[in-house]
Formats: sequence, C-alpha cells, structure tokens
Amino acid sequence: MNEEIENILDREEITLADIKKRSLAFFIDEMLLSFLLIVALWDSFTKAVTMEDMINLTNSFVLEYMFMKIVYQAFFVMQYGATIGKIIMKIRVIEIRTLTNPSVISSLNRAIFRVISEMFFYLGFLWGTFDKARQTWHDKTAKTLVVNV
Repeated sequence: MNEEIENILDREEITLADIKKRSLAFFIDEMLLSFLLIVALWDSFTKAVTMEDMINLTNSFVLEYMFMKIVYQAFFVMQYGATIGKIIMKIRVIEIRTLTNPSVISSLNRAIFRVISEMFFYLGFLWGTFDKARQTWHDKTAKTLVVNV
C-alpha cells in the first residue's frame, strides 16, 4: 500500500472495507438496478414470447442501462458517499485527498471507469482484490478509497 495512504488511514483511524462487504454491496446494487430495468421494460417483457426475445430486448437497451448505472453510481457516491448497497453494508467511498465524499468530477470519473471495468471482464474489480489499498481501477482513477463507516 502507498505509504501516504497508510499514514492517512492510521492517523484518522480509518479502516478499509473488505472485499466481502464490497462484493455484497455490488450484488445489492446490481439487483436493484436490474429490478428497475425490468420494471421500466415490463410491458415489453410481457410481450416477449421466447427467451431469445427477452435477450434481444435487454440487448437493445444496453447503452441506456450503462447510462443508468453511471448516473446511479455518480449521484449516490457524490451525494451520500455510498450507493444503497454500500449503505446497507456500512461502507462508503472517500476521496483520499479530503477524506470526504468524492466531488462531482471524482464521482463521475469513478462511475464511468466502473462501467468500463465491467466491460473488460471485471478485471478492474479483480485488481482490487490484489491491491493492498483494495483500490479497483475506478478507485485508482478517481483517487478514492472504500472504507468502513
């Protein structure tokens, strides 16, 4: 771990969120967003006759779904320091420099790179499991940490 980050965490008595909590928060957020997508497209889903129709329907809304994820992540992280999943798991995102909720730019950066990481087989998330500061690619680009509340 970066010595500067380690010193800040020690000085402020902040502990990093473990991977298990982050994974559960991720799962909660994904289920919530998937549910919202299903609700939004309910009429279309009820008209889909085959599984292929459902797959084609969801594939036709991929860009809208990615946009929804970016808006959700950026808004909640900027406003509350955490998404609903993180709030339930009692973890939050902080900017390393200020130790507060990420700014608009940092939150948006983090949300965009989070989606990019998902598109590359979740490699950015996997990176976080091996990083001593548990920073994923989106945490590194936004200069954030996920910590326990």
